Amino acid sequence: MLKGMPPLAPFRPRLIQDLKGYTRDKFTRDVGAGVTVGIVALPLAMAFAIASGLKPEAGLWTAIIAGFIISALGGTSMQIGGPAGAFIVIVYGIVERYGVANLLIATASAGVLLFLLGLFRLGTLVRYVPVSVVIGFTNGIAVLIALSQVRDLFGLEIAKMPADFFSQIAAIAGHIGGLNLYALGLGVVCVIGLFIWPRLWAVDSQFRRQLDKIETVSALRATSRVPAPVVALVSLSLLAWALSLPVETIGTRFGGIPQSGPVFELPAFSWETVRLLVTPTLTIALLGAIESLLCARVADQLSDAPKHDPNQELMAQGIANTVVPFFGGMPATGTIARTVTNIRSGAASPVAGMVHAGTLAAVVLLAAPLAAHIPLAVLAGVLLFVAWNMGEWREFGRLKQFSNHYRLMMVSTFLVTIVFDLTVAVELGLVLAVVLFVRRQSDIFRAEAISRNEQQITFRLFGSLFFGAVAKIDPIVTEVERSSTPVNVMLDATHLISLDTTGLDALEQLHKAVEKRGGHLGLVGLNPQPKSLMERSGFAAKLHTFQ
Repeated sequence: MLKGMPPLAPFRPRLIQDLKGYTRDKFTRDVGAGVTVGIVALPLAMAFAIASGLKPEAGLWTAIIAGFIISALGGTSMQIGGPAGAFIVIVYGIVERYGVANLLIATASAGVLLFLLGLFRLGTLVRYVPVSVVIGFTNGIAVLIALSQVRDLFGLEIAKMPADFFSQIAAIAGHIGGLNLYALGLGVVCVIGLFIWPRLWAVDSQFRRQLDKIETVSALRATSRVPAPVVALVSLSLLAWALSLPVETIGTRFGGIPQSGPVFELPAFSWETVRLLVTPTLTIALLGAIESLLCARVADQLSDAPKHDPNQELMAQGIANTVVPFFGGMPATGTIARTVTNIRSGAASPVAGMVHAGTLAAVVLLAAPLAAHIPLAVLAGVLLFVAWNMGEWREFGRLKQFSNHYRLMMVSTFLVTIVFDLTVAVELGLVLAVVLFVRRQSDIFRAEAISRNEQQITFRLFGSLFFGAVAKIDPIVTEVERSSTPVNVMLDATHLISLDTTGLDALEQLHKAVEKRGGHLGLVGLNPQPKSLMERSGFAAKLHTFQ
């Protein structure tokens, strides 16, 4: 390690810490939670892969392999990793433009980048992304996910959906005459069922005790614990199969899911290809880092487990995304819905996430042929429900409560995410955040005249004197230059918080103007940072008064 560089982050998976004092009770809780989350993840993993332009097994094996690695090596106790809805639009665009082989290379490269971000302790930098930017691109991605499911929801015969927003709308509009009412009916029933099922038996405790006395009702209430996506998947698939409904299924489009393990395969690799994939790689890494650490923060708030280690989490995410592409997988990150389910199911440690991966593997290996009968319209309904829950729609109604700066960042990020892509949206959001922050800080700085006579003018400085605020020193320079007699200028810096080199240059110009008129410049009440900069630059030695 080079001298002066901060130490690298230690590789300490949370699993090692949580296994100390691990008990049978914790293991029982982890198994129960893991099985529950595994069942929840089954339809989501397939739906995310299909919506991304990949085969359903790509999502399943990503959830299994990446989910196991992220839980085993991650920096949280409760987080569940796997394919996420936020990646749908990104992955679909990369597949459309570069092909599946290059998606695998971009994912593996993003994994290396994520690992390095964690290794060099850069995990905390993700927290500097403004919440307005996060809400803007999250809502934008939710809209794009919903739009991408219209084809399967309506049962439209579109050979291949384009990747960009306006082309998708044009393609849907051009084929709307081929609407399949059976597919639409299944999709609508699925969405309605997903909203109703969790609330179906949500009754007050006194009425619940009365219902439980009825054996049939008690048995039905027990089924309410089965995750809603699983209920929708099984019941509507059986309905479509029993009635022989003319709708497209996983079997008709993909030929089903192989009842075997993934095959290790090296994609064609060259540095020339990697150079072309810089933007997709950065996009996957950026979104993976933001999603995983936001999910980890949610887990911290909902559980009593120790707070997450952001650097260890990024290293685990990096390893998972580096490994998964060699088994035909897609990008993986922390998933909020499955993590919340894990916590509410009573998970005690990362073992639950590993059990979730094992549950999925068992289902795939034992029941893969049954997946061929799942209607794509039902999976579209599941993803529409995911998109609805993913978006923070109430924030649009609350915009009037915030400043114009907040509104501009959120709305512009939202619109650019939809019209262009996530990378451009986040870049724009961050640039706007910086520009608006500079403007806000420059508005805060002021130089206020507190006394004035023929021999001396005293100003009090407030805020930070930096490159965005130096123009406010110009009126003092102008006043000195217009003076026909020597004038001394005293600056009270008691409330000057910070100073940068551009601000220092502005003070030096003021000093030259004062000396040119035969006066003296002094500064008093300096705080440590401005004082240190002035001493190191040699400016302090030029001043008449410095303290």
